[in-house]
Amino acid sequence: MEAMIERCAGLDVHQETVVACVLFGPLDKKPKTSIETFSTTTTGLLALSDWLTTFRYPML
Repeated sequence: MEAMIERCAGLDVHQETVVACVLFGPLDKKPKTSIETFSTTTTGLLALSDWLTTFRYPML
């Protein structure tokens, strides 16, 4: 299958945690994977937002 985008994310939402997975990298290579778990408290969700934002711009 041909890659079409350089980065994407998926969220697995539970009552007390959210597991986030990000795939990123150049289209012509196997993507890198980053997985983190966050709590569903306000602090945890803000941390999730900050973490996802780090993948917004091209990784050097």
